[in-house]
Amino acid sequence: MRHLIPEFEKLKERLPKGLDSTLVLPCLRRIQEDRGYIADEDIDGLVEYLDVPRIQIEEVLTFYSMLRRKPIGRFHLQVCHNVSCTMRGAERMIDSLSRRLGVQPGQTTPDGRFTLSRVECLGSCGTAPVVMVNERYHELQSEESLEQLVAELERS
Repeated sequence: MRHLIPEFEKLKERLPKGLDSTLVLPCLRRIQEDRGYIADEDIDGLVEYLDVPRIQIEEVLTFYSMLRRKPIGRFHLQVCHNVSCTMRGAERMIDSLSRRLGVQPGQTTPDGRFTLSRVECLGSCGTAPVVMVNERYHELQSEESLEQLVAELERS
Protein backbone atom coordinates (compact mmCIF):
# COMPACT_ATOMS: atom_id res chain seq x y z
CA MET A 1 0.00 0.00 0.00
CA ARG A 2 2.88 2.37 0.75
CA HIS A 3 3.61 2.88 -2.96
CA LEU A 4 0.06 4.24 -3.39
CA ILE A 5 0.54 7.05 -0.84
CA PRO A 6 1.50 9.63 -3.51
CA GLU A 7 -1.83 8.95 -5.26
CA PHE A 8 -3.68 9.23 -1.95
CA GLU A 9 -1.90 12.51 -1.25
CA LYS A 10 -3.23 13.94 -4.52
CA LEU A 11 -6.76 12.96 -3.44
CA LYS A 12 -6.19 14.63 -0.07
CA GLU A 13 -5.19 17.87 -1.78
CA ARG A 14 -8.69 18.13 -3.24
CA LEU A 15 -10.38 18.00 0.17
CA PRO A 16 -10.86 20.61 2.86
CA LYS A 17 -8.77 19.97 5.97
CA GLY A 18 -10.22 17.44 8.38
CA LEU A 19 -12.12 15.34 5.82
CA ASP A 20 -9.49 12.64 5.26
CA SER A 21 -11.90 9.96 6.47
CA THR A 22 -13.92 10.46 3.28
CA LEU A 23 -11.03 8.84 1.41
CA VAL A 24 -11.66 5.40 2.89
CA LEU A 25 -13.67 4.13 -0.09
CA PRO A 26 -11.49 5.57 -2.89
CA CYS A 27 -8.34 4.33 -1.15
CA LEU A 28 -9.78 0.83 -0.68
CA ARG A 29 -10.84 0.74 -4.32
CA ARG A 30 -7.35 1.74 -5.47
CA ILE A 31 -5.69 -0.81 -3.18
CA GLN A 32 -7.92 -3.51 -4.64
CA GLU A 33 -7.09 -2.42 -8.18
CA ASP A 34 -3.42 -2.75 -7.31
CA ARG A 35 -3.39 -5.99 -5.26
CA GLY A 36 -6.61 -7.65 -6.41
CA TYR A 37 -8.06 -7.67 -2.90
CA ILE A 38 -7.69 -5.86 0.43
CA ALA A 39 -5.39 -7.57 2.92
CA ASP A 40 -5.27 -7.02 6.68
CA GLU A 41 -2.00 -5.13 6.27
CA ASP A 42 -3.74 -2.73 3.88
CA ILE A 43 -6.38 -2.02 6.50
CA ASP A 44 -3.70 -1.44 9.12
CA GLY A 45 -1.92 0.95 6.76
CA LEU A 46 -5.09 2.91 6.04
CA VAL A 47 -5.95 3.17 9.74
CA GLU A 48 -2.56 4.78 10.29
CA TYR A 49 -2.52 6.89 7.12
CA LEU A 50 -6.06 8.30 7.37
CA ASP A 51 -6.14 8.28 11.19
CA VAL A 52 -9.54 6.59 11.27
CA PRO A 53 -10.84 3.83 13.52
CA ARG A 54 -10.42 0.32 12.07
CA ILE A 55 -14.16 -0.26 12.42
CA GLN A 56 -14.83 2.52 9.90
CA ILE A 57 -12.81 0.68 7.27
CA GLU A 58 -14.33 -2.67 8.21
CA GLU A 59 -17.84 -1.20 7.84
CA VAL A 60 -17.05 -0.01 4.32
CA LEU A 61 -15.60 -3.42 3.43
CA THR A 62 -18.69 -5.26 4.64
CA PHE A 63 -21.16 -2.85 3.03
CA TYR A 64 -19.76 -2.78 -0.51
CA SER A 65 -19.85 -6.21 -2.15
CA MET A 66 -17.40 -5.11 -4.86
CA LEU A 67 -14.63 -4.89 -2.26
CA ARG A 68 -12.89 -8.19 -1.61
CA ARG A 69 -10.94 -9.42 1.42
CA LYS A 70 -9.36 -12.40 -0.31
CA PRO A 71 -7.91 -13.16 -3.75
CA ILE A 72 -10.27 -14.23 -6.51
CA GLY A 73 -9.83 -16.29 -9.64
CA ARG A 74 -8.71 -15.02 -13.01
CA PHE A 75 -12.38 -14.90 -14.03
CA HIS A 76 -14.82 -13.53 -11.47
CA LEU A 77 -18.35 -14.61 -12.38
CA GLN A 78 -20.87 -12.51 -10.48
CA VAL A 79 -24.47 -13.57 -10.91
CA CYS A 80 -27.14 -11.05 -9.93
CA HIS A 81 -29.90 -12.64 -7.89
CA ASN A 82 -32.08 -9.62 -7.19
CA VAL A 83 -35.79 -9.77 -8.00
CA SER A 84 -35.64 -9.18 -11.76
CA CYS A 85 -32.81 -11.62 -12.35
CA THR A 86 -34.26 -14.27 -10.03
CA MET A 87 -37.62 -14.08 -11.80
CA ARG A 88 -35.79 -14.74 -15.08
CA GLY A 89 -33.79 -17.76 -13.91
CA ALA A 90 -30.71 -16.48 -12.04
CA GLU A 91 -30.93 -19.13 -9.32
CA ARG A 92 -30.94 -21.91 -11.92
CA MET A 93 -27.90 -20.29 -13.54
CA ILE A 94 -26.08 -20.13 -10.21
CA ASP A 95 -26.84 -23.83 -9.63
CA SER A 96 -25.68 -24.67 -13.15
CA LEU A 97 -22.43 -22.73 -12.71
CA SER A 98 -21.85 -24.38 -9.34
CA ARG A 99 -22.15 -27.82 -10.91
CA ARG A 100 -20.02 -26.92 -13.94
CA LEU A 101 -17.22 -25.30 -11.94
CA GLY A 102 -17.44 -27.57 -8.88
CA VAL A 103 -17.66 -24.64 -6.44
CA GLN A 104 -20.34 -22.87 -4.44
CA PRO A 105 -20.92 -19.10 -4.56
CA GLY A 106 -18.08 -17.40 -2.72
CA GLN A 107 -15.56 -20.06 -3.69
CA THR A 108 -12.74 -20.24 -6.22
CA THR A 109 -11.90 -23.28 -8.32
CA PRO A 110 -8.80 -25.19 -7.15
CA ASP A 111 -6.88 -24.09 -10.26
CA GLY A 112 -7.58 -20.43 -9.42
CA ARG A 113 -9.27 -19.70 -12.74
CA PHE A 114 -12.87 -19.06 -11.64
CA THR A 115 -14.54 -17.44 -8.66
CA LEU A 116 -18.32 -17.65 -8.46
CA SER A 117 -20.25 -14.97 -6.58
CA ARG A 118 -23.91 -14.32 -5.95
CA VAL A 119 -24.42 -10.54 -5.86
CA GLU A 120 -27.42 -8.54 -4.81
CA CYS A 121 -27.80 -6.24 -7.81
CA LEU A 122 -25.79 -5.36 -10.88
CA GLY A 123 -28.18 -2.56 -11.87
CA SER A 124 -29.26 -4.08 -15.18
CA CYS A 125 -32.83 -5.12 -14.39
CA GLY A 126 -34.07 -4.38 -17.91
CA THR A 127 -31.66 -6.95 -19.34
CA ALA A 128 -32.08 -9.63 -16.67
CA PRO A 129 -30.65 -12.07 -15.97
CA VAL A 130 -27.18 -10.57 -15.98
CA VAL A 131 -23.77 -12.00 -15.17
CA MET A 132 -20.66 -9.90 -14.80
CA VAL A 133 -17.34 -11.50 -15.73
CA ASN A 134 -14.57 -9.40 -14.25
CA GLU A 135 -15.74 -5.90 -15.25
CA ARG A 136 -17.84 -6.86 -18.29
CA TYR A 137 -21.61 -7.36 -18.28
CA HIS A 138 -23.25 -10.29 -20.06
CA GLU A 139 -26.95 -9.52 -20.25
CA LEU A 140 -30.05 -11.50 -21.18
CA GLN A 141 -28.29 -14.70 -20.20
CA SER A 142 -29.77 -18.17 -20.39
CA GLU A 143 -28.31 -21.40 -19.09
CA GLU A 144 -27.25 -22.20 -22.66
CA SER A 145 -25.57 -18.84 -23.35
CA LEU A 146 -23.87 -18.98 -19.99
CA GLU A 147 -22.58 -22.47 -20.76
CA GLN A 148 -21.11 -21.13 -24.00
CA LEU A 149 -19.56 -18.16 -22.18
CA VAL A 150 -17.83 -20.41 -19.64
CA ALA A 151 -16.56 -22.67 -22.41
CA GLU A 152 -15.00 -19.63 -24.11
CA LEU A 153 -13.40 -18.55 -20.86
CA GLU A 154 -11.99 -22.04 -20.31
CA ARG A 155 -10.30 -21.86 -23.70
CA SER A 156 -8.65 -18.53 -22.97
